Amino acid sequence: MSHSPVISATPRRAVTRTVLVVDDSRTNLHVIGQRLGEMGYLVVLCDNGREAIDLISARGFDLVVLDMMMPDISGIEVLLETRAAPDTADLPIVMVTARSDSDGAVQALAAGADDYVAKPFDFDVLGARIERTLARAGRIAELKRVVTSLDARIAARAIELGEARTELAVTRADRARLVTSIQLLNEQVERLSSGTSAA
Repeated sequence: MSHSPVISATPRRAVTRTVLVVDDSRTNLHVIGQRLGEMGYLVVLCDNGREAIDLISARGFDLVVLDMMMPDISGIEVLLETRAAPDTADLPIVMVTARSDSDGAVQALAAGADDYVAKPFDFDVLGARIERTLARAGRIAELKRVVTSLDARIAARAIELGEARTELAVTRADRARLVTSIQLLNEQVERLSSGTSAA
């Protein structure tokens, strides 16, 4: 059953981060949404995997809190599809599940989750993990910007080097023509000199 997303927020941060919470339990959604809203996040709620995929691809979330076990499309499937799309491949995702065994954590992390929290969880722990995941994502984004900037500078230097090589090649060709012209003139002068001497 699909419902339109519900938004809740109580801004307390300088920069409000948008978090998508995906869980097939409407009760869990509202509790998590309320608590994250109280922590200062703008929260969008979604109760099924298909709608989550559509929402993720349609708008820019800062992070997704994703339930692992859902009917129809599981959280793992949502995670894999999110990671497969170039626009969302780096989207921070914290996986949540009622599974208490370590296999759930291993499966979530192997599929590409940034972190994993088992239910029932302490909301302070969830908040700390969200903050840590967002901070790490921010550092990765900054590194990517630096790499992109360096790549642009390297490309510009390569173009400059190519232009310098072209100018050097033109200069060498001009020099070779000049040397050939001087040699021809010297030969003509010698011929003229020889002709004058003979006369």
